[in-house]
Amino acid sequence: MSGAGDTSALAPTGDEEPLVPREAAKSTVWRFFGFRASDIDQKDVICKECHRVVSAPKGNTTNLFNHLKTHHKQKYDECMKAKANAGPPNPRQCPAPTQTTITATLHRATPYPSTSQRHAEITDAITFYLAKDMCPISTVSNKGFKSMVKILDKKYVIPSRNYFSKVALPALYEKCREEIEREITTVEYFATTTDLWSSRTMEPYMSLTIHYIDDDFTMKSRCLQTSFFPQDHTGEAIAQGLREALASWSLREEKQVCITTDNGSNVIKAASLNKWMRLQCFGHRLHLAIENAMKDPRIDRAVGICKKLVSSFSYSWRRKKELARAQKELKLPEHGLKTECPTRWGSRQAMIERVLEQHKAISQVLSSDRKSRHLLPSWQDTEILEAIYKSLHPLTEFTDALSSEKYVSVSFVKPVLHLFTSSILKVNDDDPELTNTIKTKILTYLEEKYKDPETQDLLNLASALDPRFKLRYTSEDRVAPIQARLMSEMAASLSMGPSDGGTADRAEDDAPSTSKKKKTLGSFFKITERARPTHPPQQALATELQSYLQCADLDSEENPLDWWREHQRVYPRLSKLAKKYLGIPATSAPSERVFSTGGNIVTCLRSSLKPESVDRLVFLAKNL
Repeated sequence: MSGAGDTSALAPTGDEEPLVPREAAKSTVWRFFGFRASDIDQKDVICKECHRVVSAPKGNTTNLFNHLKTHHKQKYDECMKAKANAGPPNPRQCPAPTQTTITATLHRATPYPSTSQRHAEITDAITFYLAKDMCPISTVSNKGFKSMVKILDKKYVIPSRNYFSKVALPALYEKCREEIEREITTVEYFATTTDLWSSRTMEPYMSLTIHYIDDDFTMKSRCLQTSFFPQDHTGEAIAQGLREALASWSLREEKQVCITTDNGSNVIKAASLNKWMRLQCFGHRLHLAIENAMKDPRIDRAVGICKKLVSSFSYSWRRKKELARAQKELKLPEHGLKTECPTRWGSRQAMIERVLEQHKAISQVLSSDRKSRHLLPSWQDTEILEAIYKSLHPLTEFTDALSSEKYVSVSFVKPVLHLFTSSILKVNDDDPELTNTIKTKILTYLEEKYKDPETQDLLNLASALDPRFKLRYTSEDRVAPIQARLMSEMAASLSMGPSDGGTADRAEDDAPSTSKKKKTLGSFFKITERARPTHPPQQALATELQSYLQCADLDSEENPLDWWREHQRVYPRLSKLAKKYLGIPATSAPSERVFSTGGNIVTCLRSSLKPESVDRLVFLAKNL
């Protein structure tokens, strides 16, 4: 009968197979046990004395000692004696203990509590990074990002992606929205831009941006919304949507000076239904003027050949490589060819300019290929492309300059139109006939679209309030009406209340005195000064306006807002009108940029984002 703790079993009988020792065995008990040679994994431990199979899970030697002690007492004594003689391990073979550094000890310390200030700071920084750089929220789950954060601070544990999507980002949105609400509640006048857009998943959105000049005469621009707009895009629906958008931010419609939009008929109707002053986007209008001037069979042929030429290089790596080699040989700029995008302003001009620049290199590449020689433009096509380039090249820079949100742009529209008429688009006898035709068509189109009296008055007012231009570009028959309009609005601002300076003076006078001071001799004259009669209001307004118009013009490279900041005490009422009109954007590019941001957020990997999430993420990316 087996002893207690013996888990051995009798091995099968038959021809005894030689036993092999255990691999990498350290305990002395393994001298008395082995494995069959056929047992490659060495699972069945067999006693060398009785050939029984002894259970030894995971190399545990307890059952082996019990087997010897129960069945082979003599072998057990030999095993224990050998174990005692083995002694302690050689200290030379053991690595010397090392002392842990303070840095390593701190890194292995307890992680930051989720309520600690340091944990909150890092979490807020990651949230800001996700929102501002338009990164997918899944970034926090990526191995590379986790590894980087672990290296930066081993005590910080990244919250889950659900925490960022459901807690951190919504909290950041609410905080940012509250700050902007506080900021715009004090705005006296503002302008807006709007546009409609469809995402990658064809979900419709409507954007709204606000633009104003603050009390320090700094241009401000904010994205208020990129709201889901599933209704039919009729003028009535858009008008209601815009009114609701302003109401959601507690913005009063009467404070809105103007809304800048593209030339969509539904948006034009919406502005008309709301009775809002609308300014047509200068960039869209110039783009349409160029398209109208390009309606010529000769131009269609030359531009079509140009597009095929560019496409042949865009889809062939071999030709791209040959083009680069030819550019080096001919010492041309190593530039790639550009493709026209129908919705991008100036893209046709950029395509033609690049083809003309690389004409020699392109000819060298295509001439060596018999199948591609037909793509080369003829000399007639080249002349047409050069005529297009000569007429359009000066116009692209104006579109870019007038699309900025950081400086005054609306006051430039009238001077730019005058510059087009007087020099840039002026017919020149030395130019080719096609160039003069294009110039004439563009100029005629712009004059037709900007002859609306309300638009003219708005642009004249904006230019008049810009100390660089004043009334220089206002037609003589409109100078008197514009001055009368300025006087009327100055009088209206006067009736609204006293100037800031008068309020401050009264506040100082009415402030309770903490200690009674002895009167000085100057105080008597101060009373006399107060009793002095003032000029009639109308005369004061006329004096302020004439003084402004007669002062020296500001240099055209200077910022008019800096000038108004320095002279607002000299011209207190005109400075208010400058805040009102100079904040209007000349183009709807701000709304276009909002949708570019939306396109960077709603990518193919994030196409399932809900509309409210899109609105929140675009808002944060534009306003943080």
